[in-house]
Amino acid sequence: MLGQQFYHESIRKVIIAFGTTFNNIQLVRKDNDGNIKQSMKVPLAYGPRQKWLTRLNEDASLSKTVAITLPRIGFEIQNLQYDPNRKLNRVQKFKKVKGASANRLDSQYMPVPYNLNIQLYVMAKESDDSLQIIEQILPYFQPDYTLTINDMADMGIKRDVPIILNSVAYEDNYQGDFETRRALIYTLDFTAKFYLYGPVTSQAVIKTVQVDQYTDLKDTAPKREQRYTVTPNPTNADADDDFGFNETTSFFEDAKNFDPVTGTDKS
Repeated sequence: MLGQQFYHESIRKVIIAFGTTFNNIQLVRKDNDGNIKQSMKVPLAYGPRQKWLTRLNEDASLSKTVAITLPRIGFEIQNLQYDPNRKLNRVQKFKKVKGASANRLDSQYMPVPYNLNIQLYVMAKESDDSLQIIEQILPYFQPDYTLTINDMADMGIKRDVPIILNSVAYEDNYQGDFETRRALIYTLDFTAKFYLYGPVTSQAVIKTVQVDQYTDLKDTAPKREQRYTVTPNPTNADADDDFGFNETTSFFEDAKNFDPVTGTDKS
């Protein structure tokens, strides 16, 4: 089972969709008269907040021209957990005709539910900047916001993925003298409920079906075997053709002499 290569980019799609949700937050700064003096798009990047704080602390003397631009938003994956509450029937399958040809059928077992925990960080130097960003985020999560993702392109599956806001934490990293940089950080914990898909298998049109039946008595060999065979008529018919069926029944008096490969009695 393991060792068959496949990669549907399911986790990658969730991360991209999550980041895109926060990729167009605007920040406006006004003077005392209420006139807009600056307008900017808040930068967004994937990465841990410890990396940002390290860049700030490395320039304790404030001698560098630019250490890091504030405000900014970042996010990172925290953990991945199986969700038993959304478990689907594992023996059911998705099925889809392969491409434009009706001669092959793609199939795939039901996906496995997982929860992806993501932390979003809002870092700012001024309190008003961070509050302005937070107020543009929180009203959309009550407590979830649903994204539609092209979940499984090979099977033509689109799925709504809820992004749930679990908590909001506040931190003020101001320490030391007046020359030390101040970092206001809001940490938002999210959970994305998505699915992981297994490999896609492809098979041709089934043109022959056969069923073998026999009696199996205790301490004795089976005494009779019956084979029931169904084939299309004509045998070269395609899936789009209008065709009938040929039905054949074969009996074998001694199943011990029956060859299941050739379908003949070896005796």
